Amino acid sequence: MSKRDLGNEILEGIREIQQHNRGQVKLRSTELAPPSSPQVIRLRLNLSQSAFAGLMGVSVRTLQDWEQGRREPQGPALTLLRIAEQHPEVFSELH
Repeated sequence: MSKRDLGNEILEGIREIQQHNRGQVKLRSTELAPPSSPQVIRLRLNLSQSAFAGLMGVSVRTLQDWEQGRREPQGPALTLLRIAEQHPEVFSELH
C-alpha cells in the first residue's frame, strides 16, 4: 500500500476551492435521500425496540418518539439509519 501525501492532497483541495470561487470548475455534490422511517428499518432487521435502540446508541424512549412521529432523528442518527437501511448486514453482525 502506498503512502498518501496529505500535504499535497490539502493543497490540491485548496486549489480546487480557489478555482471554484473563480467560476473555473464546478464542485461535485451529492444529495442524500432521507432514510426510511426508523420503524420500517427496525422491522426489516427483525429487531425489538430495545435491541435496535441499543445498536443506535439511543434510549428506547427516543426510538419510540421517532417511531410515533413525536421527534425526528438528527445528525449521526440519520447516518446510522442510512447504514442500517443500505447495509443491514452491518447491524446483523453487531447484534
